[in-house]
Amino acid sequence: MIGKVESFLKLELEKKNALLFVLIDSEVSNLEASSKLAQDVEKIGASAILVGGSSATDQIEMSQVVKGIKQGIKIPLILFPGNVTGVVPDADAILFSSLMNSENPYFITQAQALAAPSVAKFGLEPLPTAYLVVGDGTSAWFVGSARGIPFEKPKIAAAYSLAAQFLGMRFVYLEAGSGAKTNVTPEMVKTVRHTFNGFLIVGGGIKDVETAESLVKAGADALVIGTFLEEGGSLTKLEEIAKAIQRSK
Repeated sequence: MIGKVESFLKLELEKKNALLFVLIDSEVSNLEASSKLAQDVEKIGASAILVGGSSATDQIEMSQVVKGIKQGIKIPLILFPGNVTGVVPDADAILFSSLMNSENPYFITQAQALAAPSVAKFGLEPLPTAYLVVGDGTSAWFVGSARGIPFEKPKIAAAYSLAAQFLGMRFVYLEAGSGAKTNVTPEMVKTVRHTFNGFLIVGGGIKDVETAESLVKAGADALVIGTFLEEGGSLTKLEEIAKAIQRSK
């Protein structure tokens, strides 16, 4: 069943051609800074705020950050958990993700089984997502015991994405990883887009307008930017990226 947040994202996609999601790591930003950042990026055109990360383990801190951010924004706040500790109340939705290319079954189905009762209890809208780690050497790759998809093997990503579609997942997230030295290639995005009929999210290593435009032109529906801001990237440049991707397709 498609809920309010998923419906909102689809309507936004019709208006903007491609969406900007901003990822806030609750263990990097304090409450005040997170709340202000969320409000600022909403003003410049972000369509959703993601809160979480592969190494986020402090559930109390994350809960406080989520509650504080939610009070100041109108766009959806979506949890992006790396484990069951990332499931907290007060958010609108959750990327209910299976790390399909993990070598540890815990990250494919077991963590999801443990988290599902809390998702229901907190009234979070689950967005069924195939989470695919591309490349290696990042936190997502290490923590998730991922068998990273090689950047130069787009057909492997496409095969996983098609399997996800057959399993009923409506979202695919191609993740190069937080702080990745390189981004998912436009060729991989194009190959997945040709195969996968759903909402395609791409994140990791996106730091400039040119990269963002190339990924959107290749078929990405939404780009996730987080480390760029954590490392001091300007809101002005982020606004340029937001405007560029909305007119790229």
